[in-house]
Amino acid sequence: MNPNINVQRIAFDSPLWLQLAHYAEHCSWLAGPHIAGMLREQSFTDWEAPFAALLDGEIIGYCTFLKTDYYPDNRYWPWISSIFVGESHRSQGVCGLLIEAAISYAKTCGFKTVYIPSDMTGFYERYGFVKIDELTNYGGDTDNIFARAI
Repeated sequence: MNPNINVQRIAFDSPLWLQLAHYAEHCSWLAGPHIAGMLREQSFTDWEAPFAALLDGEIIGYCTFLKTDYYPDNRYWPWISSIFVGESHRSQGVCGLLIEAAISYAKTCGFKTVYIPSDMTGFYERYGFVKIDELTNYGGDTDNIFARAI
């Protein structure tokens, strides 16, 4: 793990807010432009927040902490969602740092459990998450729902 990587919750008035929108817009993930739109539209409310992983001040990944996610049946919350790490920074523990930062924040908000949606299996379990359900998303695909008590 690179000790120069840190994760920050990004406030709307931070100069990193628009930098994160730009990063998300141009990342290789299909959901990136959606996240960029959320940032540009300032659609985060109450305790919702974006997080950015930074290496020497440069954004290398992000995640969001949300009330709702991409599901008509949104029976779980809060979500640690939209986790993305740039390809050249994968396998360096960045995802874990993003998750732990979101969990630390979730604790300050009084939450006792957090949820991650994903089409993957065998990945989030290494961070203490357990598959609890499957939900059909708005696109018609089925995602695994993982939970972790905090």
